[in-house]
Amino acid sequence: MKTIYSELHRLRNAKTELYGGELVQPFERPSRADMVIKAVREFSLGEIEEPDVFSLDPVLAVHDADFVEFLEVVWVEWQKTGYAGEAIASVWPARRMQLRVPNFIEGKLGYYALAAETSISEGTWPAAVASKDVALTGAQGLLNGEQGVFSLCRPPGHHAASDMFGGYCFLNNAAIAAQYLRDYGAERIAILDIDFHHGNGTQDIFYERDDVLFCSLHGAPEDAFPYFLGYADETGLNAGTGYNRNYPMPPGTTFAQWGKSLTDALAHIERFSPKYLVVSLGVDAFENDPISFFKLTSANFHSAGEMIGSLGIPTLFVMEGGYDVEEVGINVVNVLKGYEA
Repeated sequence: MKTIYSELHRLRNAKTELYGGELVQPFERPSRADMVIKAVREFSLGEIEEPDVFSLDPVLAVHDADFVEFLEVVWVEWQKTGYAGEAIASVWPARRMQLRVPNFIEGKLGYYALAAETSISEGTWPAAVASKDVALTGAQGLLNGEQGVFSLCRPPGHHAASDMFGGYCFLNNAAIAAQYLRDYGAERIAILDIDFHHGNGTQDIFYERDDVLFCSLHGAPEDAFPYFLGYADETGLNAGTGYNRNYPMPPGTTFAQWGKSLTDALAHIERFSPKYLVVSLGVDAFENDPISFFKLTSANFHSAGEMIGSLGIPTLFVMEGGYDVEEVGINVVNVLKGYEA
C-alpha cells in the first residue's frame, strides 16, 4: 500500500496543552508521525510519496471561508497583542450569548474553538495545509485506480467542524478528501471513523446529506471527549436522516463489543454501496493509550483491517489519533496490513 507523507507536519510543534488543570506537553506531538512512518518503512508496507500541492478550493468546499481565514492569520494576530504564550481559547459564546465574531483575537479564538486543550503556535497553519494535501493526494490515488492508500496526516482532522477547531484538529482532512472524491464523480462516499473519540467535525459537515454516509465508533460522550456529540440517536437531519450512525461504547470496551459495532457499521456501508470508503484511522482505542478507555490490543487492529478489507471497496486511510507513541506505529501498520491480507 502506498503511503503519502510530508515532513512539513513538524511545523506543528506546540509546547502546551491544557490537561488536568495543567499546561503539559501535548499528547499530539511530532514523534507520533515519526513512529508511524518508521513502522511503515520497517514493515515494507509500500512506496512512500510526498504529497502534491492543492489549492484551498477543496478546503472551502467543506469549511466556512471566514473560519479558514481565521486559521491563516490567528498566530500573527495573537503575536501582535504581545502575549508571550501560545494561543489558547479562554472564553466562548456560551448558552444565551450572542453568536457574533469579536474583533479582538482572544474573542475570535473562543468563537472558533470547540475546546481549550488545543493551543495554536507558529507553524500550525502551514502544517494543517500540508496535512490536507496529504489527504487529497491519497484521494487522487483512489481516483487513479489505487485500491488502498494511506495518508499519514498530521495534524489530524476529524474534530474540525465546518467552522470550529479543537481536539488537535484544524482542517478536517477526511471530510476534505471525501468531498473531493464526490466532486470528481463519485455519487456516494462512506466515511468510517474508528478513532476512540467521536468524529464530531465530520458529523457536523455531512449531517444533512444523503450522499455521504458517516459511521463512528467511539467512547460514549457521557464519559469521553468531545462530550457534547456522538450519541446513538444522532442519525442525520433533513435529507441526511438515516445517513449518520454513531456507536458509543462504555469504559472498558474490549474487541468483542467493539468488533460487533464495526460489523454493524460495515454492513450499513455495504448496503450504502459507496464508490469509495474513507477511514478516519485513529488507533487510540488501544489498551495502553493515555487518553482513552477502550481495551483493544495490537492484534485486534489487524483484525479490524481485515474486516474493513473484506468489503472490497477502494479505501483511503486518513491518520487521526493514537497517543501511545511507542505503539502507535505498529497499531497503524497492523490495520493496513490486515486490510491487504
